[in-house]
Amino acid sequence: MPFRIRPIGILRNSFTERIPDGWETSDAQIVLDKRWSKALEGIEGFSHLIVLFWLHHVSRRGIRLQSHPQRRDDLPLVGIFATRTPHRPNPIGVQVVELIGHEDNVLTIRGIDALDGSPIIDIKPYLEWGDAVPAARVPDWLQDLWAERGHPGGGPEHWKAR
Repeated sequence: MPFRIRPIGILRNSFTERIPDGWETSDAQIVLDKRWSKALEGIEGFSHLIVLFWLHHVSRRGIRLQSHPQRRDDLPLVGIFATRTPHRPNPIGVQVVELIGHEDNVLTIRGIDALDGSPIIDIKPYLEWGDAVPAARVPDWLQDLWAERGHPGGGPEHWKAR
């Protein structure tokens, strides 16, 4: 059954062709259509938001059902639903971001891995008691990748197999 998704705004940042290293600490703006300004009332009470956006530069042709995460052959071949690849049946991005500021119809955020001009689909407040899962598990290959990158939550000492 077909349906339509209408963007509520657009992302503005300096990432035009590729997401650079260090995107986690980069600021961006979400510029909503003015008609949604009142929908943002009270949002400054939240430190973090969940942003859903359309991966508008991703080709939808030739989607592979399986891939090596990050195109690395040393990582296992897994189904795309077991990865964060942008090459998906519906190229919807989702990211938890830090809310830095709010003025009228513009949100300043930090930590989104999306390109400038990405259509914003929805914004939701991040709720610690509903969105965080302290006992979540991840596969060994992801634990190893995080440890390799010095990720603060990486390594087997943090993520125990469950």
